[in-house]
Amino acid sequence: MTTHSNIDILPVAPLKIIAMNNCRQLGEQVSEILHNIRTSSKRTVHFSEEVRGYIQDDYLVSYHMETHHTGERHAVIDDTIRGCDLFIMTDVVNRYSAAEGTPKHGYMTPDEHIMDLKRIIAACHGTAHRINVIMPYLYAGRYNNRKNLESLDCALVLQDMIKMGITNIITFDAHEPRVQNAIPIQGIDNFPTSYQFIKAIINNEKDLSFNKDNLLIVSPDVGGMGRVVFYSSMLEVNMGMFYRRKDYSTTNDIGEHPVVAVEFLGGDITGKDVIIVDDMIDTGKSMINTALELKKRGAGKIIMVATFGLFSQGLDGMDMAYNEGLVDSLYTTNLTYCSEELLEKPYYKKVDMSEQLAELFDTINYDASFSALTDQTALIKQLLNK
Repeated sequence: MTTHSNIDILPVAPLKIIAMNNCRQLGEQVSEILHNIRTSSKRTVHFSEEVRGYIQDDYLVSYHMETHHTGERHAVIDDTIRGCDLFIMTDVVNRYSAAEGTPKHGYMTPDEHIMDLKRIIAACHGTAHRINVIMPYLYAGRYNNRKNLESLDCALVLQDMIKMGITNIITFDAHEPRVQNAIPIQGIDNFPTSYQFIKAIINNEKDLSFNKDNLLIVSPDVGGMGRVVFYSSMLEVNMGMFYRRKDYSTTNDIGEHPVVAVEFLGGDITGKDVIIVDDMIDTGKSMINTALELKKRGAGKIIMVATFGLFSQGLDGMDMAYNEGLVDSLYTTNLTYCSEELLEKPYYKKVDMSEQLAELFDTINYDASFSALTDQTALIKQLLNK
């Protein structure tokens, strides 16, 4: 755990957290860890009596949504936030989150989550000393290229938040980090998860050999090569990539160029264990197809790693892949909601990010440098040398 022991630094303001209902459980974990960090820190003796709100039993702020008969909604903050350094946490892809206060109590779309986030920001603006938004999965972050007459919603939301007075926007493993060009003066803080994944794999996969003769890191497509290069460099193993050769002379029913063949760029796979790395699993088809192609080429154990496990079409496909021996383990973080069904799967391993979030909140509250949290090279090297 990385904490700042420099007792000459004062917090910007008392720290408070609003964990939206779509990530309430994660917010509670972060609040508890943050309390433990601050009560065990060397700064406690110096700050506990001098800084208002430095140590709290619970950093969470209560809020609720009120809905009118017309369906219009507004946010109400139940606790005081005046003069606070406020951290608002949201999980915009939590499709299990019910719309509180609505007559039908239906499940919410990402658009509805974003609108509720804006309502909370508007309710807090002018009272909080500073507002920080933590959106681990960046809303509409996949849709970053304007090919036709289409909206770039991620850029629009980022611009809206800056106009509403947000100071820090924090995300993890952004699908396309260049989307921050939409707000070039402000930017976003994009944090990696590689250390947490490597640590989880080392702790769980005891029979895995981290050497070039036995392990390969693979990307399912061209877009994920940056992540794979980092993993392979840190673990000192070889890497590979799949790409889909397409017929660009025609399109199918949904306007896409049909795939003619799946090609693999990399060395011999026979008998090697493989870690497939990607930023997200949506339907799971890309990961499963990659595992199938690897098995055709003689791969051994297959481990899937993805920051965000969305599973928008359920878990049947992944269950089938596991039962057919295509996948041995699946790792995702709890930065997006993990259903009870997923947690009970024999192949699933959750990578808990609550400690890193608590450290991040603590660091930002001091306006201290968080380079140690973004540059995970030293941490990974230390882990591998144990």
